[in-house]
Amino acid sequence: MMRFLKALMKVGPRQLIRLFSLVLRHPFMVWPTVKATYTCLRAADHYFGKEHHSNTPANAFRHAYWNYLIAHNCHSLQNDLKKVLSWTKTITDWHEDAFENRNLAKQMDLHNNAVGRDIFCNLPATDTESALDHLLELTSHSKKVETVDEILQRPLSLVHLIDIA
Repeated sequence: MMRFLKALMKVGPRQLIRLFSLVLRHPFMVWPTVKATYTCLRAADHYFGKEHHSNTPANAFRHAYWNYLIAHNCHSLQNDLKKVLSWTKTITDWHEDAFENRNLAKQMDLHNNAVGRDIFCNLPATDTESALDHLLELTSHSKKVETVDEILQRPLSLVHLIDIA
């Protein structure tokens, strides 16, 4: 909870208003999203320590797993897959807009978010262990990129900017 509050303190007033608007329009999606965020951060900490806080393969994992979990958790309450995927994209895109990031890093995050949503669409909805295993495998094959064009050339791969030392 402290991580969440610290993060919100970095968000500008316009972005906070946008967040509250999203929450008011989709109140039933909020708790599954918060739960997904907590689960994702615990997994990223467990598997990668602090490594997932920089633009490494661990960060790629965190973004993809976060999107997978949000979609998974929200789908348990909302059967409309289109609405679930729309919410997942909207809230994670909000996150990318709310926190300052270089364009290449932002494009990398948006790409890895999309990979997570794609995995949700292509795996059985109840199989979170398989999704986690699959994402850990994809993380081990994450591709280092240096341009947005390189990101676009890897639609199904996780991508990163910094190799783990």
